[in-house]
Amino acid sequence: MALPKLTKGVTTALAMACALTVSLVAGQQATKLKTGQEMGRMVDSGTGTKMTKAQKIANAVSAAPASISAKATVLDFPSKEGMAPPVLRAGTNGWSCFPDMPDTQGNDPMCIDEPWMKWLEAYLAHKPVQISKIGIGYMLAPGGGWGSNTDPYAMKETSDNHWGHAGPHLMLVVPDAKALDGISTDPANGGPWVMYANTPYAHIMAPTTAPAMKH
Repeated sequence: MALPKLTKGVTTALAMACALTVSLVAGQQATKLKTGQEMGRMVDSGTGTKMTKAQKIANAVSAAPASISAKATVLDFPSKEGMAPPVLRAGTNGWSCFPDMPDTQGNDPMCIDEPWMKWLEAYLAHKPVQISKIGIGYMLAPGGGWGSNTDPYAMKETSDNHWGHAGPHLMLVVPDAKALDGISTDPANGGPWVMYANTPYAHIMAPTTAPAMKH
Protein backbone atom coordinates (compact mmCIF):
# COMPACT_ATOMS: atom_id res chain seq x y z
CA MET A 1 0.00 0.00 0.00
CA ALA A 2 0.90 3.64 0.33
CA LEU A 3 2.33 4.82 3.58
CA PRO A 4 -0.47 4.60 6.16
CA LYS A 5 -2.58 7.69 6.61
CA LEU A 6 -1.94 9.07 10.06
CA THR A 7 -4.05 12.22 9.74
CA LYS A 8 -7.58 12.69 8.72
CA GLY A 9 -6.96 14.34 5.40
CA VAL A 10 -2.10 10.46 6.21
CA THR A 11 16.07 -2.51 4.37
CA THR A 12 18.44 -1.91 7.11
CA ALA A 13 19.34 1.75 6.77
CA LEU A 14 22.26 2.30 4.46
CA ALA A 15 24.01 4.28 7.13
CA MET A 16 22.42 3.83 10.55
CA ALA A 17 24.54 6.28 12.50
CA CYS A 18 23.76 5.11 16.00
CA ALA A 19 21.84 2.68 18.16
CA LEU A 20 19.74 4.69 20.59
CA THR A 21 19.12 3.57 24.12
CA VAL A 22 15.69 2.35 25.17
CA SER A 23 14.91 5.52 27.07
CA LEU A 24 16.08 7.79 24.26
CA VAL A 25 14.10 5.98 21.57
CA ALA A 26 10.92 5.79 23.60
CA GLY A 27 11.29 9.30 25.00
CA GLN A 28 12.07 11.14 21.77
CA GLN A 29 9.44 9.32 19.74
CA ALA A 30 6.79 9.68 22.42
CA THR A 31 7.31 13.43 22.76
CA LYS A 32 7.62 14.23 19.05
CA LEU A 33 5.02 12.11 17.32
CA LYS A 34 1.46 13.46 17.55
CA THR A 35 -1.63 12.28 15.77
CA GLY A 36 -5.24 13.39 15.30
CA GLN A 37 -8.48 12.28 16.89
CA GLU A 38 -9.35 10.32 13.80
CA MET A 39 -6.87 7.63 14.88
CA GLY A 40 -9.52 6.27 17.22
CA ARG A 41 -9.03 2.76 18.53
CA MET A 42 -6.72 0.21 16.99
CA VAL A 43 -8.70 -2.57 15.40
CA ASP A 44 -7.77 -5.82 13.74
CA SER A 45 -7.57 -5.48 9.97
CA GLY A 46 -11.00 -5.57 8.41
CA THR A 47 -12.77 -7.14 11.40
CA GLY A 48 -13.60 -4.18 13.60
CA THR A 49 -12.31 -6.13 16.59
CA LYS A 50 -10.04 -4.32 19.02
CA MET A 51 -6.62 -5.94 19.22
CA THR A 52 -4.91 -6.79 22.47
CA LYS A 53 -1.49 -5.39 23.31
CA ALA A 54 0.13 -8.69 22.38
CA GLN A 55 -1.73 -8.78 19.06
CA LYS A 56 -0.68 -5.22 18.25
CA ILE A 57 2.96 -6.03 18.93
CA ALA A 58 2.79 -9.21 16.84
CA ASN A 59 1.13 -7.29 14.01
CA ALA A 60 3.63 -4.42 14.18
CA VAL A 61 6.74 -6.59 14.06
CA SER A 62 5.36 -8.49 11.06
CA ALA A 63 6.20 -5.42 8.98
CA ALA A 64 9.96 -6.06 8.94
CA PRO A 65 12.47 -8.90 9.05
CA ALA A 66 12.93 -10.31 12.55
CA SER A 67 16.56 -9.16 12.52
CA ILE A 68 15.16 -5.60 12.75
CA SER A 69 11.72 -5.90 14.34
CA ALA A 70 12.84 -8.13 17.22
CA LYS A 71 14.74 -5.23 18.82
CA ALA A 72 12.61 -2.34 17.55
CA THR A 73 10.50 -0.08 19.73
CA VAL A 74 6.81 -0.83 19.15
CA LEU A 75 4.52 2.20 19.39
CA ASP A 76 0.74 2.34 19.45
CA PHE A 77 -1.48 5.12 18.14
CA PRO A 78 -2.90 7.60 20.69
CA SER A 79 -6.65 7.73 21.14
CA LYS A 80 -6.82 11.53 21.37
CA GLU A 81 -5.24 14.44 19.56
CA GLY A 82 -2.08 15.74 21.18
CA MET A 83 -1.35 12.59 23.13
CA ALA A 84 1.99 10.84 22.77
CA PRO A 85 1.94 7.37 21.18
CA PRO A 86 2.02 4.72 23.92
CA VAL A 87 5.10 2.52 23.97
CA LEU A 88 3.91 -1.08 23.68
CA ARG A 89 7.43 -2.45 23.86
CA ALA A 90 10.74 -0.68 24.31
CA GLY A 91 13.51 -1.37 21.84
CA THR A 92 17.23 -0.86 21.48
CA ASN A 93 18.12 -0.59 17.78
CA GLY A 94 16.69 2.80 16.76
CA TRP A 95 13.84 1.34 14.69
CA SER A 96 10.14 1.95 15.40
CA CYS A 97 7.28 -0.37 14.48
CA PHE A 98 3.59 0.54 14.37
CA PRO A 99 0.59 -1.85 14.12
CA ASP A 100 -2.01 -1.84 11.37
CA MET A 101 -3.60 1.57 10.89
CA PRO A 102 -7.14 1.84 12.29
CA ASP A 103 -8.70 3.91 9.50
CA THR A 104 -7.23 2.33 6.39
CA GLN A 105 -8.31 -0.62 4.31
CA GLY A 106 -6.00 -3.61 4.42
CA ASN A 107 -3.14 -4.71 6.63
CA ASP A 108 -0.48 -2.00 6.80
CA PRO A 109 1.84 -2.13 9.82
CA MET A 110 5.24 -0.54 9.33
CA CYS A 111 8.76 -0.47 10.77
CA ILE A 112 10.79 2.67 10.11
CA ASP A 113 14.22 4.05 10.91
CA GLU A 114 15.21 7.45 12.32
CA PRO A 115 14.99 9.46 9.04
CA TRP A 116 11.56 8.01 8.38
CA MET A 117 10.45 9.08 11.86
CA LYS A 118 11.48 12.61 10.91
CA TRP A 119 9.52 12.22 7.66
CA LEU A 120 6.52 11.12 9.68
CA GLU A 121 6.76 14.06 12.06
CA ALA A 122 6.94 16.48 9.12
CA TYR A 123 4.02 14.78 7.42
CA LEU A 124 1.84 15.05 10.52
CA ALA A 125 2.74 18.71 10.90
CA HIS A 126 2.17 19.43 7.18
CA LYS A 127 5.74 20.70 6.98
CA PRO A 128 8.58 19.99 4.51
CA VAL A 129 10.71 16.97 5.27
CA GLN A 130 14.22 17.75 6.49
CA ILE A 131 16.55 14.77 6.74
CA SER A 132 20.29 14.41 6.23
CA LYS A 133 20.54 10.76 5.22
CA ILE A 134 18.63 8.04 3.42
CA GLY A 135 15.73 6.59 5.38
CA ILE A 136 14.32 3.10 4.97
CA GLY A 137 10.98 1.68 6.01
CA TYR A 138 9.49 -1.80 5.85
CA MET A 139 5.87 -2.66 5.09
CA LEU A 140 6.24 -6.36 4.41
CA ALA A 141 3.17 -7.73 6.19
CA PRO A 142 0.85 -9.92 4.10
CA GLY A 143 -2.02 -8.24 2.34
CA GLY A 144 -0.85 -4.68 1.95
CA GLY A 145 -3.28 -1.78 1.85
CA TRP A 146 -4.99 0.90 -0.19
CA GLY A 147 -4.34 4.58 -0.74
CA SER A 148 -3.68 7.43 -3.13
CA ASN A 149 -0.43 7.49 -5.07
CA THR A 150 -0.55 11.25 -5.59
CA ASP A 151 -2.33 12.87 -2.61
CA PRO A 152 -0.53 12.37 0.72
CA TYR A 153 -3.64 13.15 2.75
CA ALA A 154 -6.35 11.39 0.74
CA MET A 155 -8.56 9.04 2.74
CA LYS A 156 -10.77 7.81 -0.09
CA GLU A 157 -10.74 7.29 -3.82
CA THR A 158 -11.44 10.14 -6.23
CA SER A 159 -11.42 10.26 -10.00
CA ASP A 160 -7.94 11.75 -10.13
CA ASN A 161 -5.95 10.66 -7.06
CA HIS A 162 -4.61 7.37 -8.48
CA TRP A 163 -6.16 5.25 -5.75
CA GLY A 164 -5.01 1.66 -5.63
CA HIS A 165 -3.57 -1.28 -3.78
CA ALA A 166 0.08 -1.70 -2.84
CA GLY A 167 1.27 -5.05 -1.59
CA PRO A 168 4.27 -5.65 0.69
CA HIS A 169 7.07 -3.20 -0.07
CA LEU A 170 10.09 -1.24 1.10
CA MET A 171 10.13 2.55 1.30
CA LEU A 172 13.09 4.88 0.79
CA VAL A 173 13.19 8.59 1.52
CA VAL A 174 16.16 10.70 0.42
CA PRO A 175 17.49 14.08 1.60
CA ASP A 176 17.23 15.65 -1.86
CA ALA A 177 14.00 14.93 -3.73
CA LYS A 178 15.73 15.82 -7.00
CA ALA A 179 17.49 12.47 -6.73
CA LEU A 180 14.12 10.88 -7.54
CA ASP A 181 13.92 12.53 -10.96
CA GLY A 182 13.64 9.98 -13.73
CA ILE A 183 12.15 7.23 -11.57
CA SER A 184 8.72 6.06 -12.68
CA THR A 185 5.66 7.36 -10.85
CA ASP A 186 3.53 4.48 -12.13
CA PRO A 187 2.84 1.78 -9.50
CA ALA A 188 2.10 -0.69 -12.30
CA ASN A 189 5.45 -0.24 -14.06
CA GLY A 190 6.79 -3.55 -12.76
CA GLY A 191 9.40 -2.10 -10.41
CA PRO A 192 10.03 0.71 -7.91
CA TRP A 193 8.15 3.96 -8.30
CA VAL A 194 7.91 7.38 -6.69
CA MET A 195 4.87 7.96 -4.52
CA TYR A 196 3.61 11.49 -3.82
CA ALA A 197 5.79 12.91 -6.60
CA ASN A 198 6.09 16.71 -6.65
CA THR A 199 5.09 17.00 -2.99
CA PRO A 200 7.31 17.39 0.10
CA TYR A 201 6.58 13.74 0.91
CA ALA A 202 7.87 12.08 -2.25
CA HIS A 203 9.56 8.74 -1.62
CA ILE A 204 10.42 5.50 -3.39
CA MET A 205 8.17 2.48 -3.13
CA ALA A 206 9.95 -0.79 -3.89
CA PRO A 207 7.47 -3.69 -4.15
CA THR A 208 8.43 -7.13 -2.94
CA THR A 209 5.41 -8.65 -4.67
CA ALA A 210 3.81 -7.95 -8.04
CA PRO A 211 1.99 -4.59 -7.80
CA ALA A 212 -1.73 -4.31 -8.52
CA MET A 213 -3.65 -1.05 -8.77
CA LYS A 214 -7.14 -2.29 -9.55
CA HIS A 215 -9.87 -3.27 -7.13
